[in-house]
Amino acid sequence: MNPITRESKLALAKTLNDAQIDPSVEVVIAPPAIYLLSLREVIRPDVKVAAQNAHYKPNGAFTGEISPAMLADAQIPYVILGHSERRTLFHETSDLVAQKTRAAIETGLSVILCVGETLAERESNKTTQVIEEQLKPVVDTLSEEQWSKIVVAYEPVWAIGTGKVATAAQAQETHAAIRAFLAKAVSPAVSENTRIIYGGSVTAANCKELSKQLDVDGFLVGGASLKPEFVDIINARKAEDE
Repeated sequence: MNPITRESKLALAKTLNDAQIDPSVEVVIAPPAIYLLSLREVIRPDVKVAAQNAHYKPNGAFTGEISPAMLADAQIPYVILGHSERRTLFHETSDLVAQKTRAAIETGLSVILCVGETLAERESNKTTQVIEEQLKPVVDTLSEEQWSKIVVAYEPVWAIGTGKVATAAQAQETHAAIRAFLAKAVSPAVSENTRIIYGGSVTAANCKELSKQLDVDGFLVGGASLKPEFVDIINARKAEDE
């Protein structure tokens, strides 16, 4: 729920519009719903805009919700679904997230699908089990072809906004486990081609080491996306190559 003014929104857009961005990186920004249309009109064309959430019905008596059909009509190509805050604060189940995911893809949207474990689950060595349980309803509801519209975001709940971050080894281990599950549950091709991105207190300071991991294909950036260092995170691999 940031930023809280249109002026701040324009300032953030200007930072991106003026930046030199690695052309090999797909950049997607997800503002609050009130800014979606106006941001799409002012942001550079190589930066895509995403909604932070969507309903599973195309229309109807669902006050306060936004449908995937509305997003598609507004030419918003992406939506984030299953974010840990939606799961914990608003009690969204994995089955509901799967319903939303299918609805979004059938409407033509691409989905950033979030999964991740709490600190208690991590300390109980249940990380892989929890993530597989979150992914399974999506696996059960999608065709293999529909996975081309999915980006999986691993966001350890204990590392969001806490300043804690999974080590590069922890991130790689979990991303590899997600890829192994997709190979088994969907297909080796889907496992290989699905981008798995990391989210959890990503900063300019830690993004380079994380980006070097074999199965880390990018980042879901929170607080740092509201700062100039967001550009450094976007360019993490470019800086590494230089």
